[in-house]
Amino acid sequence: MCGLLAYLSTDAERVDETRVDGVRHALHCLHHRGPDDTAVWSDGHTVLGFNRLSIIDVDGSPQPLPYAADRYRILFNGEIYNYLELREELRALGAEFATEGDTEAIVAGFHHWGPDVVTRLRGMFAFVIWDTATGTAFGARDPFGIKPLFTARLADGGVVLSSEKKALLELLGGSAGAGGVDPASLQQYLTLQYVPEPATMHRGIRRIESGTRFTVVGGELTTERYFHPVFAPRPVPAGGEQELYDRIAAALDESVAKHMRADVTVGSFLSSGIDSTAIAALAHRYNPDLMTFTVGFERESTSEVDIAAQSAAELGVAHVPVVITAEQFAAAIPEVVWYLDDPVADPALVPLYFVAREARKHVKVVLSGEGADELFGGYTIYREPISLAWAQRVPGVGKKVMAALSGRLPEGMRGKDLLRRASIPLEERYYGNARNFSGAELAAVLRGHDAAVSHVQVTEHLYRQTRAAGYDDVTAMQYVDLFTWLRGDILVKADKMTMANSLELRVPFLDTEVFDLARTLPLDQRVPRGSDATKYALRRAMEQIVPPAILHRRKLGFPVPTAEFLAGPLHEWAHQVIADSGTDEWLDRGRVAAMLTSLRTAEVPSKRVARQLWEVLVFMIWHGIFVEERIVVDVPETVYPVKL
Repeated sequence: MCGLLAYLSTDAERVDETRVDGVRHALHCLHHRGPDDTAVWSDGHTVLGFNRLSIIDVDGSPQPLPYAADRYRILFNGEIYNYLELREELRALGAEFATEGDTEAIVAGFHHWGPDVVTRLRGMFAFVIWDTATGTAFGARDPFGIKPLFTARLADGGVVLSSEKKALLELLGGSAGAGGVDPASLQQYLTLQYVPEPATMHRGIRRIESGTRFTVVGGELTTERYFHPVFAPRPVPAGGEQELYDRIAAALDESVAKHMRADVTVGSFLSSGIDSTAIAALAHRYNPDLMTFTVGFERESTSEVDIAAQSAAELGVAHVPVVITAEQFAAAIPEVVWYLDDPVADPALVPLYFVAREARKHVKVVLSGEGADELFGGYTIYREPISLAWAQRVPGVGKKVMAALSGRLPEGMRGKDLLRRASIPLEERYYGNARNFSGAELAAVLRGHDAAVSHVQVTEHLYRQTRAAGYDDVTAMQYVDLFTWLRGDILVKADKMTMANSLELRVPFLDTEVFDLARTLPLDQRVPRGSDATKYALRRAMEQIVPPAILHRRKLGFPVPTAEFLAGPLHEWAHQVIADSGTDEWLDRGRVAAMLTSLRTAEVPSKRVARQLWEVLVFMIWHGIFVEERIVVDVPETVYPVKL
């Protein structure tokens, strides 16, 4: 895990010392991603900057790394878990290596295999290779979007790429230089809880999408998707269900084994559910001294701490709990938002930041369970197409009646949302796990609300692909989540909150070999009918690995009591955020304040209103940092040791 920053000029442009100094200055914004080493290299057309977090070949593999008599220079953020196997393949082709690391395997692979090298990489990555002989650049992001990569064009025509957006804002001269707030991105954010790829909250900055490779030639950046996730459900193998479960267990065990490759200490996050517990149990096989980490709040009903401690005891692993207060939670939010680059309204970001901070005192790498739900069918919402199967038999006029009846029922009444969702097709009702503002609610809060901007613009082409592939509704939801919720929320918070603490996070479920097996699972091995189970095959596969008490436990996932916080100990904090915010151009602050008041006066604070309010508060803080520059975040210098 590292931070890269590349400036690629047009043919007519030449790099001068001012540009080199500008890149060096902006690179400091990424210091938390790589506190072990900083280097800047330039020639007549490019400036390459790098902050390194040393994980493999700790004393070697400096970047920007040269290859082939300095023909190439590579910047690489991530890890390639099959790098040892790739190096052997490449040696057979005559490749020579000057290091022991995975970075050189990528650039050597590009030299021998060309752009198709990306299809051979098993890992998480965002990289840029500069070819001095042709004056062109080539790069890519990993299939699922685990590692980020932002891009923009400077006034001089140069293309810049960076692991974090804030470095590009430095080069562009701030928010105004980046084109200001994008109204469509703001509206999508308030709908989805994040800004969907490839957009960002600024008009002039974009993201290279997951599973995409790119070239920069003559100052022109072009992209091409190389990874197309395809679900192909198959019948249970001839050997029966147990053979299938054994295959899943073996694939995940092999993935964890490769994800344990490091020259530093590897630990694991541990929450209450099967995903992180399975990863920790498998990792313990390869590291008997494995340390696990969890976080919770000072309230018993939602705390993960006790449950995770029990799991750790059953697994026989060392365990470090972190307990935080509401006051600590609020105090950390500006810093958390600064690290995020763009607002993401997932309250679980904050406890994740705290547990990563504690973990970094003990280890330099952690494993985590992200991706299991999307691959194996773990979200409760995936059961909805089964529970609403009856609605498929209702004629069009009947669905209109259900919609009308839903509209007449009071908010919060049981059955209201069921009738509404049963009356509309999947493409309209499902756009990910966050569905906070309705169109009418959003129009009441957001100034300049545009009815033409909706989640349909994000998901329409994805559903078109699922229909062409003949996917059932559950599989279609999983496919949509791979491109929306997973890479927009789950992986952003995982990367940004761990990197904020110079901690590398690895996700063994999001491995191409694991996906190749998960994508073949029949529907009843994901969300079987006649049961409340999810991730059915995964749970069965883990029966010999995960303690029985954990196997069917409902996942909490670092939960945050947002409604209780905003109605109680964080009420005055939230009131001050609203009062100080300079977002009148975008938001009706009076309505926002009324939402906050409603939480305080309600007998039971509305979780839905709290989620909506949280989205707005996060945007207000983001706006105060990156647009108004009113909020100045005191980001601590990274002081972790080079080797751990």
